[in-house]
Amino acid sequence: MISTGRNAALAGRPEGLEQLRSLLDTALRALGDAALKRGGPVAPGGPEAAVAAVHEALGGGRLLADEPSAQRVTELFEAYARWAVDLTHPSAVARMQCAPTAASAAAELLAAALNQSLHAWESGPFALELERRLVRELASWVGFGAQAGGTLTPGGSISNLMGLLFSRERALKDTGAVSATGLAGRPVRPRILASAAAHFSVARAAGFLGLGRSAVVKVPVDDRGRMLTGEARRIVEGFDADEVPVAVVATAGTTDHGSFDPLPELADLAAEYGIWLHVDAAYGIGALFSPRLAPLLDGLGRADSVAFDLHKFGWTPASSSVLVVRDRTHMECLDEQAVYLNPSDDESLGFTALLGTSLQTTRRSDAFKMAATLLTVGREGMGDWVDACHEQARYAAGRIAAADGLELVADPLLTTVIFRCAGADGTPAADESALNAAVRRKLMADGRALLARTNVAGPDGTPRVHLKLVFLNPTTTEADIDALLRDVSAAARELAGR
Repeated sequence: MISTGRNAALAGRPEGLEQLRSLLDTALRALGDAALKRGGPVAPGGPEAAVAAVHEALGGGRLLADEPSAQRVTELFEAYARWAVDLTHPSAVARMQCAPTAASAAAELLAAALNQSLHAWESGPFALELERRLVRELASWVGFGAQAGGTLTPGGSISNLMGLLFSRERALKDTGAVSATGLAGRPVRPRILASAAAHFSVARAAGFLGLGRSAVVKVPVDDRGRMLTGEARRIVEGFDADEVPVAVVATAGTTDHGSFDPLPELADLAAEYGIWLHVDAAYGIGALFSPRLAPLLDGLGRADSVAFDLHKFGWTPASSSVLVVRDRTHMECLDEQAVYLNPSDDESLGFTALLGTSLQTTRRSDAFKMAATLLTVGREGMGDWVDACHEQARYAAGRIAAADGLELVADPLLTTVIFRCAGADGTPAADESALNAAVRRKLMADGRALLARTNVAGPDGTPRVHLKLVFLNPTTTEADIDALLRDVSAAARELAGR
């Protein structure tokens, strides 16, 4: 029996462990039942049904109810599981969002029950040392040496923000540390070079850092969304005397094509002009595990900072994002002495925390679940899973190219596939875009499939809505892909009245 109200048990106490066992059984039953009831990657019914499900699970009342209820907790578990997106379903191909390993999910439970933090030694000594060890190993993956440093973050957007924070500090240091004195009165115009296909978080980070979104200069790309180094060079050489290049942001695995900017060429450019090179490898880091795909990341070790996620292509629960820097001294702008957290005499005797590596103070132990996946799957296993997802994308692309009514944009570089449902001859571009958008929504509302969408310019340069598949489930079969594409084609024919 689960105690409620003032008698509710704390997870770490003996009575709490007993209740945790009972609740875990409830949660596992909810997971199993949900897979049977759901029938697809998401429950059918669309947004209105999801709103109604939350209302029903809460009994139509408030979360902070006058009368606490163990039964409501059970109903909440069941509703959450039923309405969760099933990332193990082969038709859940909308997002760079992976199903985690069982080991990492169990680690997440243990981490939650113990609730360790990384802001003070006494808040989680093992968790602190595990993150230090993991960061060193992750830095070595990308080719950084003993001087490297880094931190785990809540996501790729924050990792990019931190990489650009360090680049800002270095680029503007001649006029004083920005973190100490601010940007006001500086006779310079900071500039960040990023491709036109770079993640939106780059411009948002520039705004957060006081540089302004207008500081981001968009470098033209080729037809696959890869930055043109010649154009980047032309832009740098054309800067006025007061324009200061803060960073070149390269993308390794763009959100649409999964394309990789030419890292060796951009590293040469950055070195020549003394510009910080930040690589957003949030998605593309998966290539590093595959001997066949790893050359896509050649030159990564020449970057000054690299951001990547293991909750995209690492089979670990979110959040599992990483920022590593080639020289950890650039992280000193985060140093903070708080007498109640990291007094100097404690730190001198080894009672050191990670307060000076992160934008956060209280911070969860994400390294624990990441370590669980890495120890369980291993390097060869990770490579096999990456290759399996790559082959799925190649197979899907081949089937799309051969199908009537479907048009492939390009062969996949990693594990994303972009295509569209073609309208009848003479169909206006706007109507064709509306058809593709409607196909996606219909498949979601019916609970049949979860696809992403993007815009790709047509022959006349007008952006058209396209559909996108993202393969991150190594267990998906060719038969699963065939079934998914049949559902897409059937939905298109139904909506087009054909």
